[in-house]
Amino acid sequence: MFHDKGTHRLKQGKIFIVSTPIGNLEDITIRALRVLREVALIAAESREHTRKLCSHHNIKTPTTSYNSHNQHYKGRLLLEKVKSGLDIALVSNAGTPGLSDPGSRLMREAIDANIRLVPVPGVSASLTALSISGLPTDEFIFVGFLSNKKGRRRRELEGLKAERRTMIFFESPHRLVKMLTDMYQILGDRNIALAKEMTKIFEEIRRGSVSEILPFLKDERIRGEYTIIVEGRKEREGPVSVIDN
Repeated sequence: MFHDKGTHRLKQGKIFIVSTPIGNLEDITIRALRVLREVALIAAESREHTRKLCSHHNIKTPTTSYNSHNQHYKGRLLLEKVKSGLDIALVSNAGTPGLSDPGSRLMREAIDANIRLVPVPGVSASLTALSISGLPTDEFIFVGFLSNKKGRRRRELEGLKAERRTMIFFESPHRLVKMLTDMYQILGDRNIALAKEMTKIFEEIRRGSVSEILPFLKDERIRGEYTIIVEGRKEREGPVSVIDN
């Protein structure tokens, strides 16, 4: 609190948007560690996941959950804490909050409430995969997750057919083959980089055309979330053939 003309007022707190590791727990900045220690509360997509990070770095700050299941009411509670003068850190399960996770909702609500957002940058799965993809990096777009419904997913891909910039997608393991098959049929046999377990012991990056990579995926056990980098449309592209589902 601070003194103002003989009265006491609570100084409004801030929300720190803290990037955390995507795998290797050493991939976190010195500033991020300091912020996580100094804030009053950490709002985490998964408390269990964040506790492992905090335990590894000897951080004792209390955690609370903020995720897609409770964001409708939890956001209001968090904003009230910040308005009362507390500083809060927002973290996702991995990487930078707000990218394909519920953190973006809290950020919008904070902006509407004139609450200051403080970025604490660090690792991002999308940029990490892009940097080692071997595909053009001068221009790119982040798409994230496509719809889990086939019809809508295919319509979303139809809307990307003319996109000439490199595209960044996320996909879950149980939809990966279906998504790439739809991509092949709609966008053509593009060159891609498929990244999984980045920064972990079993890190794997596969590069090649969709038709080259799909047969390997159909014969192996697919686990973990994937980041997929896809080349943009070329000046001339031939007709698209069909891969059987």
